[in-house]
Amino acid sequence: MANDDNTARALSDVAHQAQAQVAGTLDWVGMDSIQAPLLVTDADGQTQRVAARVDAHVNLHRPEARGIHMSRLYLLVEQALTAEPLAPCMLRKLLHGFLDTHADLSDRARLRIRFEHLLRRSALKSDHSGWRSYPVTVTAIMRDGQVDVELAVDIVYSSTCPASAALSRQLIQQQFATDFGADTALDREAVLAWLGSEQGMVATPHAQRSTASLRLRMAPAFGFDLESIIDRVEHALGTPVQTAVKREDEQAFALANGQNLMFCEDAARRIQAALDADERIADFAVRVAHHESLHPHDAVAHASKGVDGGYRGSAFDD
Repeated sequence: MANDDNTARALSDVAHQAQAQVAGTLDWVGMDSIQAPLLVTDADGQTQRVAARVDAHVNLHRPEARGIHMSRLYLLVEQALTAEPLAPCMLRKLLHGFLDTHADLSDRARLRIRFEHLLRRSALKSDHSGWRSYPVTVTAIMRDGQVDVELAVDIVYSSTCPASAALSRQLIQQQFATDFGADTALDREAVLAWLGSEQGMVATPHAQRSTASLRLRMAPAFGFDLESIIDRVEHALGTPVQTAVKREDEQAFALANGQNLMFCEDAARRIQAALDADERIADFAVRVAHHESLHPHDAVAHASKGVDGGYRGSAFDD
């Protein structure tokens, strides 16, 4: 160990021996996209290891200092992410470590962790199940001894247009009037057969894969319970995308879409109401995007909790 220390002292360290070429403070300095394993605990208390990308930064408030100790940030990230699961206390300790190792250079620290959160999802009717992957970003900033933590997650669902559904029903009515004229005696079996034929479904409403993007600030007393938050939003929407699908599951999905017609405004308000009723969430912003099959552009809507000084409609502009 002594030899290693002597070797380290003998190696040149230009970044910290020389003054800055041009004096000035820097908002953030560090590394982006550090590759590291991350431990994540699910709702059942099971811990899974996932691949993560980590951004680690501190500010540089000494204008004459050449640079920071980037290797220290890397080593702290490596140690913390492999030692304990993702939690507010883990983030706090890691940010404290950033500042403790840069006590003469920095008074703010920032950490951003991006990963795919895997959840096992059951089929709607059959006994099958499959994995769904939810992209998550956790951002934590320490300033003045306080830590602000934000969770961001994208949830994919299906949306069927109410206007298109109404127009489709109108065309079906017109087709029925043509095939069963005013002078035609209606026969129950004939009508049932017609309803089950292609003629009985002369038009269908347009539906599309849609994305709800959430940005959340959790109340201080609560940790990270991503699964229950995702469940709450998917329940409010009623049509989350599926994994394993047999015919009975596809039929159930078609029924769910038909019973949950929604514009992007409807989806945003459903999510807004669901998150507003959750005491664990201190503030939130929502952006829904319906990637329409009718248009080459998206229909979008933004919503927020309405906290003074909190998120607003511009939360996703960056």
